[in-house]
Amino acid sequence: MSEAKRGAEGARGSAEGEQRRGTLSVVPTPIGNPRDITLRALDVLRTAGLVAAEDTRRARRLLDAHDIDVRVVSCYDHNEQARTKELVDALNAGTDVALISDAGTPLVNDPGYLVVGAALAEGLRVDPLPGASAALSALVGSGLPANRFLYVGFLPRKSAARRTALTEIAPVAATLIFFEAPHRVVEMLADVCEVLGDRSAALVRNLTKSYEEWLRGPVSQVHADLAARDEVKGEVTVVVEGAPRRDAAAGGVGGALDPDRVIELLFGAGLDTRTVRSLAGALTGLHRNEVYDRVSALRPR
Repeated sequence: MSEAKRGAEGARGSAEGEQRRGTLSVVPTPIGNPRDITLRALDVLRTAGLVAAEDTRRARRLLDAHDIDVRVVSCYDHNEQARTKELVDALNAGTDVALISDAGTPLVNDPGYLVVGAALAEGLRVDPLPGASAALSALVGSGLPANRFLYVGFLPRKSAARRTALTEIAPVAATLIFFEAPHRVVEMLADVCEVLGDRSAALVRNLTKSYEEWLRGPVSQVHADLAARDEVKGEVTVVVEGAPRRDAAAGGVGGALDPDRVIELLFGAGLDTRTVRSLAGALTGLHRNEVYDRVSALRPR
């Protein structure tokens, strides 16, 4: 046998001897309507050697509905760290793993971040599938700009901490997307209106379900509608208009307008304090608290 042939066969044998490593697929599942699962997602679930699910009972209902028989293990907030090593070991041993959450896309306010990070650190293949997402569905149905957005998720439960978090994102010139629990959403909207101002907003309950409901309008209007109800139920997503762009608000050459000069000119035109605050905020794009302080300091005595 020639040396070249022996070398080729040796290389082939070495390649054949290498153990195949599995793929971690991140699989979105329906957020309401059970038909909102892709054909590709079903293919991946059928061929997976293991499914890691946020809730094994909900996962089993989904799999049974599509006649998929596969081993399922739990992977949720309280056991994800311990489960991650087991899943990475399975991937390294050649098992394809599908990661799913209760609804929507894993990692987006759901478990999975530790698993994906560990898989990537091991040099394993991670395959994120497109699919259902409450955040994106709410955004595109809100009527608000979708070219720039910030997914915020859940705000803190306590009002003081919630207002602090809102103050931090108040200057962001991008549409804001929030999740909120139904029993807290009225209080949350009141804080949004107080801190961010009465911006345009959209609220959707129970996305993709037969009783899906949309409310659109100023934050104060959406708040008033929900506050008048005896109870709010269901999964809630809130989309709020972003802060005005500083460059757009300036409207001229040379950058943003000088807020103090704007306030002085408005007072010089004989406008009352409330009108000056409103116009100064709209013209400069400053946060309402900063406008309030500047107007108070510059108000004629």
